[in-house]
Parts: sequence; structure tokens; C-alpha cells
Amino acid sequence: MQKLPQWLVCAAALALALSPLVATRHAHAQSANQPPIRFIVSAAAGGAIDVYARIVSEPMSVALKRPIIVEARAGANGNIAAQHVVDSAADGTTVLVGTQSLLEINPASYKSLRWKTADFIPVIKGIETLLALAVHPSMPVRTFEEWVAYVKANNGKLVYANYGPGTASHFLGFQVAERFGLEYSQVPYKGSAPQMIDLLAGHVKFGFTQLQGLVEPARAQLLHALVLSGNKRSPLLPDLRSFSDVGHPDLAATPWFGLLLKTGTPADMVAQFEKSAIVAHTDPAIRRKLEEQGYIVSGETGPAFAKSIAEQTVRWAKIVKATGFSSD
Repeated sequence: MQKLPQWLVCAAALALALSPLVATRHAHAQSANQPPIRFIVSAAAGGAIDVYARIVSEPMSVALKRPIIVEARAGANGNIAAQHVVDSAADGTTVLVGTQSLLEINPASYKSLRWKTADFIPVIKGIETLLALAVHPSMPVRTFEEWVAYVKANNGKLVYANYGPGTASHFLGFQVAERFGLEYSQVPYKGSAPQMIDLLAGHVKFGFTQLQGLVEPARAQLLHALVLSGNKRSPLLPDLRSFSDVGHPDLAATPWFGLLLKTGTPADMVAQFEKSAIVAHTDPAIRRKLEEQGYIVSGETGPAFAKSIAEQTVRWAKIVKATGFSSD
């Protein structure tokens, strides 16, 4: 049995250690009759979204002078968390820690949703992350162009690993295949960790995976990174070319995590919450923590954030329709 790299063992141990922490409270001074604010995370405790929520909730708790509870409500690619927020009062005490996949892709891939994008007020796009095409060293390719040529020469014989159905990893695999005339089967995984384990073992040969998890294997040449899903390079792997670098900027996809309130929340509460979120995301120490995790701090707020979601929802709806995919 292949021994897993130490970085992956440590990551798994950390996730297990954090998993019982369904809710964590920041105990700051609380005004009389002010209930705590709950951050509803749309994935399991200990994962990347949970880590982001805990990093930003601490300074926001200080700014708002109210405790913040980070609460995981995983399932259905974030829909359980979204529905919980929609079913809660629009009083500023229940916050959705949403994702690009949840807000932009799910409305097209789930036909029986009881919530809609209009049910939420986008407050801040906190961070953006990137995916990268990871390839097992047993494949005789070292550049994106070589990979395209090799896959085309073996059309119908290869398997692409995505880290979840209905995610950016899934649909990027479809878009790239469509753009370059490639044919391969897609195998969905239940998260980036199991996807990475099988990529490292060579059970699957390639797939778009989260950049953070790919950095150490790429540096150790246990996997090769061939192209970045964004249009800018990352300091984590500065030599890794982006989609712009290889001449296909329109393929770019940058998954994000952000904070949203329920529609109907009073405007003064929204403004106060947004102000605290801006304070947190512009704090140099917080930015450093997020950047050390490999994230790009966005800080896009209000109407600009809402416009971005609307535009990308249209894009992903076309892709979902083209694939015929349905999460239902």
C-alpha cells in the first residue's frame, strides 16, 4: 500500500480534529437583548469553507460587538444551508457562508430547489480560489498542449476525475473537452480529498483539483500541474500558466466563498454587517492568514458582487444545459 505524503496525513488529521466542532462561539461583549449571529457554513466542519468562516468571523465579532457562532449544515452541495437561512428570520442573525457552486451553478443543476438566488442579499465575496489541472506522472505529458494532444490521440480511452458532480471541477472538464474535441469519461468524487488520494495513487490520471491541495504534490513532482483555472498566475506555483497564458481566457473559473444575508433584512443591519465584513477582509493580519491558505482576497461587495453572481449564473446555466446534467 502506497504511503501517503505527510502533508496529506496532517490535513486529514486536522479535518478529523475539527469535525466535532459543529459550532464555535467567539465570546466578545454582547449588548443586552442582542442574540448571537450564526454563520451557516454550506459544507462539513473542518473543510475549506469552514476555515474561511472562522478566520473572518473573529474580527467581525469584535467589530459588531456580538458573538458569532460558526455552524456547519452540510449536504446537497450547500442547498441544506441555503434553505436553512431562507427559513430563518430576516433579522441579520443568520448568515449564509455561500460558494460559487451553490449560488451560481445549483439554480440550474437542481430542478426542485425551494430557494432562489433572489432570496439572498450578497454582502461580500470574501475570497477566490483557483483550480489546476493535475496529471499523474505516468502520463507522458508535461505541458497543457501536450496533454490536449495526448488525450485527443486516446479519445474515449481515458478517465477524468472531478471532485464532485455539479461543481466547477466537473464543468471545467466538460468545457475543456468541448473546446478541444476531447472524449473521456468523468468520474465524480465526494470532495477534493478523495479525488487527490486517487490522483496520487494513479487510479485516475488527471482532473481539475483545488490548487491548495496540489501545491505540495506538484513541488514534490508526485503530480504535474499543467494549467490554472484563472486568468492570473498564483504565487503558490508562479511558473504554472493560466488559461490566459495558453490563449483561452474565456474558460476561466474562480470558485469563491462569501457572505450573504436573507432578503428582507433591514437596510441598516445590512449596512452595519457589510461594514464589519469590510473591516475583517481589509485587516492585514486576516488577509495574511487567508493568503497563506492560498486564497485571493476579493472583498467585492454589494451591487458589484450581486452583478457578478447574476452574470455567472447565466454562464453556468448554459453549460449545465449543454451537458444535460441534473443533480436531481
